[in-house]
Amino acid sequence: MNKWTRRGFIAAGVTSAGALAVGVALREGHRAPKLAGMVADEGETLVNVWVKIGQDNRITAIIPHSEMGQGVFTALAQMLAEEMDADWSLVDFEQAPAHEAYANYPLGKAFLMGEPSIPGLLEDSLNGGLLRVAQSMSLQITGGSGSVRFTGQSGMRIAGAAAREMLVTAAARAWKVPESEVRTENSVLHHDASRRSAPYAAFAAAAGALSPPVKPRRKAPKDYRLIGRSLPRMDIPAKVDGTARFAIDVDLPGMRYAAVMGPPVHGAKVARLDEAGAKAMPGVHKVLNEADFVAVVADSYWRAELALARLVISWTATGREALDQAAITRQFHADMARAVTDRNQKTDVKIGDASAALKSAAKRLQAEYAVPYLAHAAMEPINAVARVKDGKVDLWIGHQNPLAARDEVAKQLDYDRHDVTVHNCLLGGGFGRKSNVDYALMAVRIAARVDGPVKMIWSREQDIRQDFYRPATLAKITAGLGADGQPVSWDYQFIHKDDPVEASAIPYAVPNQFIHYAPTENPLRFGPWRSVDHTQHGFFIESFIDELAHAAGVDPLAYRKALLTAKPRHVAVLEAVGQMSGWGRKMAEGLGLGVALVESFGTIVAQVAEVDMTGGLPKVVHVWAAADPGLAVNPDGFIAQIEGGIIYGLSAALYGSITIENGAVVQSNFHDYPVVRMDDAPSISVKIINSGARLGGGGEPGTPPVAPALANAMFAATGKRFRTLPLAPGGA
Repeated sequence: MNKWTRRGFIAAGVTSAGALAVGVALREGHRAPKLAGMVADEGETLVNVWVKIGQDNRITAIIPHSEMGQGVFTALAQMLAEEMDADWSLVDFEQAPAHEAYANYPLGKAFLMGEPSIPGLLEDSLNGGLLRVAQSMSLQITGGSGSVRFTGQSGMRIAGAAAREMLVTAAARAWKVPESEVRTENSVLHHDASRRSAPYAAFAAAAGALSPPVKPRRKAPKDYRLIGRSLPRMDIPAKVDGTARFAIDVDLPGMRYAAVMGPPVHGAKVARLDEAGAKAMPGVHKVLNEADFVAVVADSYWRAELALARLVISWTATGREALDQAAITRQFHADMARAVTDRNQKTDVKIGDASAALKSAAKRLQAEYAVPYLAHAAMEPINAVARVKDGKVDLWIGHQNPLAARDEVAKQLDYDRHDVTVHNCLLGGGFGRKSNVDYALMAVRIAARVDGPVKMIWSREQDIRQDFYRPATLAKITAGLGADGQPVSWDYQFIHKDDPVEASAIPYAVPNQFIHYAPTENPLRFGPWRSVDHTQHGFFIESFIDELAHAAGVDPLAYRKALLTAKPRHVAVLEAVGQMSGWGRKMAEGLGLGVALVESFGTIVAQVAEVDMTGGLPKVVHVWAAADPGLAVNPDGFIAQIEGGIIYGLSAALYGSITIENGAVVQSNFHDYPVVRMDDAPSISVKIINSGARLGGGGEPGTPPVAPALANAMFAATGKRFRTLPLAPGGA
């Protein structure tokens, strides 16, 4: 899958840019009649691409995102239902099919352009062009905290508002009254003057025949009935009673099971395979040598795993067999030094003259920080069910971009993409790992060599050792303080620049800044990890700003506020978290409070962590979080996301570390890659500040502040600075 970035989206759109000038040829138009056969059952009308109405007056929101525990089906259905004036008890959802007709151009449009104000005719042309861009990029991804803030705002709300206007038009024509006299309420149309009313279903077919308005009128926040309410999650009941379907739940007639093993050193191939011991075991159907991995297919997963352990495999050399963690760290340090001496550092931010300001500063401080590689360690290990038969492919998978999975599978087998059907299931966690298509390709490669469907399941060991890791990173920050203790210079060097581009920027008013990075080679394959670069930069920046506050002899929370006078939203979350946590209270010996503030994905989050160091290792007692997402569409769901982000970030801050020995990943399971469990999870308190700013995300912003808040709390408790993660290696 191509990395989805603003730059990439613009590049992909170049071919459409000229055609956009033609206008009519690329208008999105009314696509629902062509798509009805794909998503509408008997008795249902597809009013527009994202909305269908049944004869029973139930409304179904068609959601172009994956549900991996974040509540996206509920929040997006909520936004659509709000604009439709729908009766929430009559609202359902279903996931959009993995088909190019449901490429998510509203996501790309909002990411690229926000909400442009242009005439309706041009808007329709723009939508048509962006739809084709999204199709060319196989864009149906769930990630970047973009579902609510992008698809919700620019997709679901517009679709709901358009559907309501279409229903009003259809009713007005049938009743021969002005549209202005028709009102909607709880999925019913009313004409008060003639005392007529009818359910939406009565006019669904007539509405579906109309062309959707391109710029329907959306509600003002003061008129919301559903947005902003903690409505129950629609996916929870099935998860409680066991009827929810994950890919690992799929059971097909004649299905076999596959266990797989990849090379210990990434990039190696099978040099020699002795399969005799495995093939002699009962229930083993086939042993497959796929060069870059091996698989055992058997009549149960357990038998496949036992047989896999009997294989004797030799792997080819890659030239990285001597690589270890110390060598990687030395390389990073050398690249940072070389970037300075050779003057080839890449500039991120340059304001004023940081070097000159540093020379004249009253005090100078410098610190180095390091964070390790991290695995994703989702609760649900990698798995998929595949069937390749008669030139067709069916794939049952939990994937963050099912359309990309479909298209890459088609390329892998040299099939037409319409001969591949992806049945996307619920995900038991994703965190970016399940946006890669490697496991989809593995499943169909196995199934192509087996008669009948195959369920491929990775062991936890394979899941951790064959991951796409969050990169390890080093940073060095040098700052100069004026006589008043305020920073006058900020020189920030780091390695490995990834996404998002703004992650390394600081929110604080420092007049002279030089933020730059050193080019380096990453020896491990890497991929997006929850909140991506904000986790590294959040730790570096918020740890160092705390050090500056201490050097200036100023309270850390007050120090931050003094540097944020031009940013009232940031100040508001700091003040809120200070009040929540009782900041400034006297702490018992060995206990400490630490604060951190990070803005990511449009949401500002401040956190205070309370830590108990009396046992020698950190015990996190409580974490308070204040968050400003502009508006929380579903407050309870948003709070759950912040809580989950805190636990995920704490796991990394306390224990997370992937290390390399002899070119291979050392860690293999939760015994040596521990995560926060129930018995060492802190109490968590979350406060939402609905500032009315543009909507921010919820899935990722809770993660970045927790590591620096914890490290700063450990300093407050011990007087010692902790500049390298993890903070409790090996587990507490």
